Amino acid sequence: MKKIVLALIAVLSLATLTACGQANSAATLGDITISQAKLQTTVDTLLKEREGQDVSQMQLETGADLNRSQLRFLIIATIFDEIAKELKLEVTKTEIATTSQNMISQSGGEAAFAGNLVAAQIASSNFETYVRAIIISDKLTAALQSSGVSEEEVGTRISELVTAKAKEMKITINPRYGAWDYESGDIVATDSASGAVTSPTTTE
Repeated sequence: MKKIVLALIAVLSLATLTACGQANSAATLGDITISQAKLQTTVDTLLKEREGQDVSQMQLETGADLNRSQLRFLIIATIFDEIAKELKLEVTKTEIATTSQNMISQSGGEAAFAGNLVAAQIASSNFETYVRAIIISDKLTAALQSSGVSEEEVGTRISELVTAKAKEMKITINPRYGAWDYESGDIVATDSASGAVTSPTTTE
């Protein structure tokens, strides 16, 4: 009887820990967790960086749409990282620094680039993550083209790689934000989605 009670306690404890983990996560990809705190920080940063910018002509997301798009960004960036690890594609700090500086220079400097980030809905705190994803995508493009894949087919092949990796990792989205659609590679709203991350509608 004592063994049965101990076993039940162990099961209940595991269930409690699992529930806590789900409550604190915005999404999981296999054993990788994207926390709600990280998502909240991203959304807060984006909203803060809109202040002081002329956003009147920008098509900017708010509320639940903003939550979903930023979570999707974090998920896709994670998938690219995992693909890079699998294919042994190294991204160096020098490559990130050079690419970042080139993007800033092409925008006309730091001030102009800050506005471009706002328009692209990329938080400055995620800029390096964005650059890393771009570099990985470029390396994948080069590898595919060198293997004989035409320029027109490269985009489709990369999408297929992302979809396959997503299915392999098994993505789980906190129901508050929606559910992952493997075919579209996006988060779709569900009835239970209530927007746990705070992103108030801003006046533009």
